Amino acid sequence: MKTSRIAQETARVASNSEIVTRRTTRSFAASVRGFAAATADVDAATDSVGRQKSFSNDDASSLSSADSATIFDIEDATTLKLTPRKRKRGLESPATTTTTTSSRTAIKTSPQKAGTATLNGKSTRIKKGRRQPAKRSINEDGEVEIHPPANWEEIYSAVQEMRKRVLAPVDTMGCENIAEDKRSPRDRRFQTLIALMLSSQTKDTTNAIAMRRLQTELPSPGFTLETILAVEPTRLNELIWVVGFHNNKTRYIKAAAEILRDQYNGDIPDTVEGLMSLPGVGPKMAYLCMSAAWGRTVGIGVDVHVHRITNLWGWHKTRAPEETRAALEAWLPREKWHEINHLLVGFGQTICLPVGRRCEECTLSTRGLCPGAVVNKSKTVRAVKKEVLELEGEDKPATAQVIRDVVVKEEGMEAPPS
Repeated sequence: MKTSRIAQETARVASNSEIVTRRTTRSFAASVRGFAAATADVDAATDSVGRQKSFSNDDASSLSSADSATIFDIEDATTLKLTPRKRKRGLESPATTTTTTSSRTAIKTSPQKAGTATLNGKSTRIKKGRRQPAKRSINEDGEVEIHPPANWEEIYSAVQEMRKRVLAPVDTMGCENIAEDKRSPRDRRFQTLIALMLSSQTKDTTNAIAMRRLQTELPSPGFTLETILAVEPTRLNELIWVVGFHNNKTRYIKAAAEILRDQYNGDIPDTVEGLMSLPGVGPKMAYLCMSAAWGRTVGIGVDVHVHRITNLWGWHKTRAPEETRAALEAWLPREKWHEINHLLVGFGQTICLPVGRRCEECTLSTRGLCPGAVVNKSKTVRAVKKEVLELEGEDKPATAQVIRDVVVKEEGMEAPPS
């Protein structure tokens, strides 16, 4: 029969050639298991019955003479290569095995819980305060009333005490204290205005350097309106080059000097509107200049420190310094309008820094008055290592467990001493 000859030739070719292993799929694996089970059944039946009977015709005789191990499909050859026999352990294998498993458990302190810090050589606890902003209400007459934050006086007094202990740059190099004492009141007012114009986007220490150069390097009679009008813009730019945006400020100062000469009889304006009409003068400079130069406080000068710190305390939620000024003037007593700028600028320069606030040195954080206090937190990672020792003949393996606590320092957080 032709089918028998083809099967024999196929089996002969398969046995003499190397079959490329194919990718195992679920259906293929199922067919392999079925073929293995069928082969086992055939082998068992052959052993029990003996040699099978021969067919009467020649084709049947030739088909039965082929052994089951010789005749197999091409898929069967692949199966044999994909299912190697599992290696048995010999007598030389060790009788003892060690299994090591590791696990890591993170233990992190809650941000709301109190941390520890060292204040004046003593260990203190830092805790976050609760926001107590100013509140609006309608009185019987239908008018809006603003109620100040409940704890603002306690916060204000604590900051005043801290400011007495530390000298800030604004205390000696602020715009109020930088004018020359030997000058006339008109010249002192002019120098105060120029100092405020130079202070924009500039630190007090840098501003003091530029002002000192103007006071010492300008030709006789020194730092006055007439000298600024006469000096060349390039020379003026050289004298103030250390401040931010010195090119723009050179143009602003020259233009403002001409306006003061032509419109204000050589003096500075005595109103907020007049000061803000000068190029390079904004609301903060105008209100501060009115207080420092003319001695009249008509508004609060709000800079980045006042805006940032009062929002940090939770007194209000404002997005710009002018919004902060309006919010503060609505409830803050008028006698504190002048001093609050100087108070909070120095506080922001020494303790409540824009980056890296020193809450461990701040009295507000230890009393729980500041909602923005940074609580010292540490992240403890517990590394657990288990070693399981398996012995032959033992029902329960011996277990050795090693626990190690690792303190990880996180950004903005201090790790406790080891």
